[in-house]
Amino acid sequence: MQFLSFRVLAKRIKAIRFMMVDKTVPKRKKALIVIGILYLLFPIDLIPALVFPLSLIDDLIVWALILWYLSSELDKYWLGEKTKDFSRKYSSDKVVDDVEFEVEDGEEQEKKDA
Repeated sequence: MQFLSFRVLAKRIKAIRFMMVDKTVPKRKKALIVIGILYLLFPIDLIPALVFPLSLIDDLIVWALILWYLSSELDKYWLGEKTKDFSRKYSSDKVVDDVEFEVEDGEEQEKKDA
């Protein structure tokens, strides 16, 4: 288990943005992040806002659990282990397989045209 420090937490929080735009991450993990953000924004909490210092504790606990659950996924982004996957971006019905082609220089093309 990696030592938990503010630096690690800050890097995991920054990695959330990259995880959210990656299409290979399961939607349930992305939904967990969205639910955590909604929990922070909505006024309904386990501990009411009237008890000010303690009302922040439940938000911190929820986000600590989310970051702990997604730690292995988030660590891929800030440790440089995750590479961008272009397979879904360029998958289309317009791709033609089994075609042979040749790329020629401009000079060779001019000679053939003349």
